[in-house]
Amino acid sequence: MSTETTHRLVLASASPRRLDLLRQIGVVPDAVDPADIDESPLPRELPPQHALRLAGEKAAAVAARHPGAFVLAADTVVACGRRILPKAEEEKQARACLGLLSGRRHRVLGGVVLLSPTGDGEALRRSDRLVRTDVTFKSLSHEETESYIASGEWQGKAGGYAIQGRAASHIRWIGGSYSNVVGLPLFEVAALLRGAGFPLP
Repeated sequence: MSTETTHRLVLASASPRRLDLLRQIGVVPDAVDPADIDESPLPRELPPQHALRLAGEKAAAVAARHPGAFVLAADTVVACGRRILPKAEEEKQARACLGLLSGRRHRVLGGVVLLSPTGDGEALRRSDRLVRTDVTFKSLSHEETESYIASGEWQGKAGGYAIQGRAASHIRWIGGSYSNVVGLPLFEVAALLRGAGFPLP
């Protein structure tokens, strides 16, 4: 197996935030190939299991299209208790998410899966991490909620907010990995890549 093939990295995500985060630590994927999978939770599936399952399914789907490459996939789940909040696509969803988050602590669970070539035919080695970050929102007024809705920043975001944007002014406290809330826990990703023999800057 050639060095070029061995060290080829594919990011299994359409998220520009994840691509930017990887670049922040000097990692530039050779290809970006989003996985097209059903992201609906399974019956009685808990948030941590959901995050890891989706990351694994994304990685497996994309690895089939890129033999011999490292494939990195991730999924970010915002959870209140056992409840998995959606990726808000409509204002109604975003308002419901903000209403749940207002004045309380929630969890952001990042599932990360790296599939690595082993040099043994089609065999792949799987490494994974589940990262938890706790986030506390201030109590949002009606005006603050409506202003955030009007910004449109919530569209397509898990839990209906983006910590790297205007929502930062509403977050009182964060415990754990900030980059995990943005979309990719960088410390853990770097550890996975190093452990699999992928060269980092």
